[in-house]
Amino acid sequence: MSYSCDFEVRYGEVDLQGVVFNAHYLAYVDHCIDRWLRSLDVLTPHGDWDVMVKKATVEWHGSAGVGDVLTLVPRVTRWGSTSFDVTVDGSVGERPVFQAVLLYVGVAMGTKTPRPPPAHIRAALSASS
Repeated sequence: MSYSCDFEVRYGEVDLQGVVFNAHYLAYVDHCIDRWLRSLDVLTPHGDWDVMVKKATVEWHGSAGVGDVLTLVPRVTRWGSTSFDVTVDGSVGERPVFQAVLLYVGVAMGTKTPRPPPAHIRAALSASS
């Protein structure tokens, strides 16, 4: 079962060329991944595991403008011992707009100490990808 998140592009999110300003794509991705992780109970206020972004790359295949509905679909595409990659595909309808890849490092809640994901979290993320 894949997760998706929709965003209707607002006027204030476009630049003078009439397309979404590039920095907004990472804000959309961040919001989508946060909602996805929370929907799976991966990130909870009382948990002992959290994530930090170490690297983010974005490749554009097109653009989106005011009123377009961007659909973002996240999935885990690589597992390491304490890190994992989440790839997010963004499209307007059937038209690809961008792909972002974020490298996350799992950490002990409230610290910057790397920590592998608990088995139930890894299973939840793998099952939804």
